[in-house]
This record gives sequence, structure tokens and C-alpha cells, in this order.
Amino acid sequence: MLHMTRYLASRGMQTIVTLALMSLVVYLLIGLMPGDPIDLMVSGDPKMTSQDAARLRALYGLDKPLLDRYLAWADQAIQGNFGYSRSFNQPVLAVLWPRLLNTFLLAGMAFVSSAVIALPLGIWAANHPRSWADYLINLFCFAGISVPPFWLALLAITLFAVALGWLPAGGMADVRPGTGFLQALGEQLRFLALPVATLTLVQLGGYTRFMRGSMIEALRQDYVRTARAKGAPERRVLWGHAFANALAPVLTILALSFGGLFSGALITETVFAWPGMGKAIYQAILDNDYNLALVGLLVATFATILGNLLADVAYAWVDPRVSIGETA
Repeated sequence: MLHMTRYLASRGMQTIVTLALMSLVVYLLIGLMPGDPIDLMVSGDPKMTSQDAARLRALYGLDKPLLDRYLAWADQAIQGNFGYSRSFNQPVLAVLWPRLLNTFLLAGMAFVSSAVIALPLGIWAANHPRSWADYLINLFCFAGISVPPFWLALLAITLFAVALGWLPAGGMADVRPGTGFLQALGEQLRFLALPVATLTLVQLGGYTRFMRGSMIEALRQDYVRTARAKGAPERRVLWGHAFANALAPVLTILALSFGGLFSGALITETVFAWPGMGKAIYQAILDNDYNLALVGLLVATFATILGNLLADVAYAWVDPRVSIGETA
């Protein structure tokens, strides 16, 4: 327990340092972009004079050196004030929170669906190497890895929304007050069907290949041959011996990829007009919305770090020989 506490404290300090450095780098990069919010206001209002623009820059602190502006922002951020979004005229956290939930819903459903399908599929392919089913699964995986996500999304919209008219082409369900829970859930699932299916197919190939490769390596180990020589049932050999050892590296990959999903599936969210994190960060960068873009990227960084921590914990949970607390 003491080792684990020290490990978590060490990882917490690493996370704070990483987020601080990330915030500095991102702030400087965004600040070096051509133009600023005042330039956009000037271009949108022909009556605004250069004196008005200079006064607004002084009011918002945009006339100060970039490093001084960052230190002022960091001082406010430590106090919990991350500023306002210029595009939405709302606090940054109020803008990002619902979009973070939307991304979690979309990416989480796709992650669970792809993992539930990929793990048994990879195990089946590994247990039947060089069979027609193995070749078919490999072909499907390579196709899923190779197909561009935007093309797959457009194909799904063309087929299921335009040609067949079964599902909406994009957006999010507008649930009216008084709508029953089951009706609202069904309407939301209709809008989620195409983007979730697209993300699932994009991730499915890679997960299946990882599971297949790890399972084949496990089936070649001496303990598997020993278990078979002792007459253990094939099901027990497969699931009790090989699967438990093959799952450890796969869980690491799954945890790392899950953390990255919180940054938002930019292409999928854009094509399907899903109001998530990826689309919000991209639009904030285009609009020179400094605060929104910076905090959004920091949330994505924190999610990736959290995914890395979950990967370590999952590895230690699956493999009792690994003790992450003692190695910290």
C-alpha cells in the first residue's frame, strides 16, 4: 500500500509538471499565430479605428509580451479561473464540459464495441492460424486500418442516410422536455449509430491484430505445451493459460488508445457534426480563441496521461509478477 501511494504521488507530480510545460508550449505556439482576436473584431467591424483596436489590446493585455501574458493566465488558472471563450462568450469550462461528455459518450461506445469484437476475433484467428477464417480476418483488419476515416464516414452517410434513409446524417438528437426516457434514448442512439460504427471499424483492425499477435506468441510458450501434454482441455489451455498471459500487452494498448480518445475524434466529429472535444479544439484554433484552445488541449493531454497510468495499473493487475508500486 505504501509503495502504491508513493507511486501515485510520483505520477501526480509528473502530471503537474507535464501539464505546466504543455500549457507553456501551447500558449506560446498559439500566441505566435498570425493575428489575434482583436484583428478579427477589426475585420468584422469597418467602423472600428486603430485607436479602438489599441485600446482593446491594452484592455485584454494583448499588448504585453507573450511570456507575461502566459504568467498572468497561469496565475488565474491556478486559482481555478481559466478565462472566457471569445467565440461562445461563456467560461471555458462551461463550454468544454458538455463537449467532453459528448466525446466520452461517442468514443467510449466505440471503444467498448471495438474491444468486445476485437478480442474474441483475435483469439479465434490465433487459434486457427493459416486457415481461411484467419486469412479473412486479416484481410478485414488490413482494410479497416487502411481505409481513411473520412471516406468511411462519407460512405456510411451516403448509404444509410441518403440512399436508404434509415439513419440521420449527422448532428445530435434534440430531446424535448417531457419526452419519455426510452424514446429519448432511442432517438439519441439513432444519431450515434453512424459515428460509433465508423470509429469502431477504424479501431477494430488494430485491436484485432494486436490480440492475434499476442495470442500466437502465448500459444508458443512452454507452459502451453506442458498443459497440453498433461491432457488439459483445449478450452482451459486457451482461456486459462494463453489468454491470461496474452491479455497484458493488449490491455496496455487499449488503455493508451482510450486516453487518446478524449482529445476527440476530429475527423469523425467534423463529418457527422458531432459537438465533441476534437471539433471544439479545431474550431477554437481557427477562431483564435486562445483560452478555449489551450484548455481543450490541456484536457486532452491530461486524458492521455491518465490513459498511460491506467495502462500501467492494468498491466500489473493482469500480470501478478509486475508491481508498479515497487518500481516507482
